Amino acid sequence: MPGMNFESVYREIFPFWEKIGDADREYICQNSYAVTYPKGKNIHDGSECSGVILVRSGSLRLYMMSDEGKDITLYRLHKGDLCMLSASCVLDAVTFDVFVDAEEESGCCVVSGSAFAAVSERNPDIRIFALETAVSRFSDVMWVMQQILFMSMDQRLAIFLSDESARTGSDTIALTHGQIARYMGSAREVVSRMLKYFASEGIVEVSRGGVTILDKKRLRRLAL
Repeated sequence: MPGMNFESVYREIFPFWEKIGDADREYICQNSYAVTYPKGKNIHDGSECSGVILVRSGSLRLYMMSDEGKDITLYRLHKGDLCMLSASCVLDAVTFDVFVDAEEESGCCVVSGSAFAAVSERNPDIRIFALETAVSRFSDVMWVMQQILFMSMDQRLAIFLSDESARTGSDTIALTHGQIARYMGSAREVVSRMLKYFASEGIVEVSRGGVTILDKKRLRRLAL
């Protein structure tokens, strides 16, 4: 993304932009860079303040990992979404490690965490925005935990397929069984078994291209 005009980008996404001084706006822009992450690239491993990441294209996955190496997807970020949990130096209350990977080739704008933190110290509006952005994502995290702890596998899979179809605007979910399992925090074998059951009931069709929803009404009923 050569020649990125950060000023115009940030004016669109940061509600505090017009409330801070010219010097602070310039400082944020000077400490920003555009980057394209290749598919599979680990962007943030929880050990440092990677900065505030704005997704311009592609998709990022945020997840936590156990000591045994098992991970659970917290949520995904797509075009226009902002990642604040990768800037631990801005949010002192975030004391757990969050990992961020590029799920596909992803173009991003990144604001240096230290620069964003320095400006937020002088501008309460920025700190409020950062906290509100983080809190809004915690509701996504709680929804994931609620599904894992309290919902059956068929209900969880129905919710995932319905949500993914609504997000992409397509009845075909172009994901492998392994990817679906990773997003749901489950095992690939369990997802494959449940998809096979859905297919036998005529709810979906499973192919190499992914999963195609055939009966949206039944899928929605399962998701309730």
